[in-house]
Amino acid sequence: MTNPDYSIIVPAFNEEELLGATLARLREAMARVPQFSGELIVTDNNSEDRTAEIARSFGAKVVFEEHRQIAGARNAGAAESRGRYLIFVDADTLVSDELFKRTLETLDSGRHCGGGALPQFDSEPTLFAAMLLAFWHWASKTFSWAAGSYFFCLREAFTDVGGFDERFYASEEIHLSRSLKKWGRSRRMRMTILDEKLTTSYRKLRWFTVGQAVRAMLSITLRPWRLRSREGCWFWYQRPPKP
Repeated sequence: MTNPDYSIIVPAFNEEELLGATLARLREAMARVPQFSGELIVTDNNSEDRTAEIARSFGAKVVFEEHRQIAGARNAGAAESRGRYLIFVDADTLVSDELFKRTLETLDSGRHCGGGALPQFDSEPTLFAAMLLAFWHWASKTFSWAAGSYFFCLREAFTDVGGFDERFYASEEIHLSRSLKKWGRSRRMRMTILDEKLTTSYRKLRWFTVGQAVRAMLSITLRPWRLRSREGCWFWYQRPPKP
């Protein structure tokens, strides 16, 4: 069997509400680039809802990963993939046709080892959220850090640097971005952040107050070792109970 050009990997935990829209958008984008062959993989990160069922209804290959950790879920999907290009998309993120096309062209150029895009929220953010987003856009462009919501790279580079670092429960995309930059530098390749934006969910900043968000950010900034536990990264893992 011939391997596809690219593999899309979507980590998902209890994402029955948003996963369908994400996969539908990805299928549409895939159909617009017939010159590239691809596969769609969803890592079911021990969900308790219809996540796996919805993934299969879109023709996705479902990979099960019991340990609930975003880095591990992404790595589990990558381990079962076959494409020479890897594209990681969060389950609450919508990717435009143009961004997807630019991603494949970028990876196919031979000049880039990986990259990402600039996220925007799916609804009008508060001033605090808008400031956080503006800071991330600056950091992403300045340091070539790809957001975890949309992260792409060469399989060869991903394998050589060891994938997402599973010692961390958050910030794993920054660590991988740094590793890929170093890998690419010796090969005259670079990480690139595309100007096309992608739409991602604003839900975390609806679930938690500004005070809670600030405390979470300060906690990992002042005590970075907390990035190595799910409890220390609760802001990225906790969800309010369903009504």
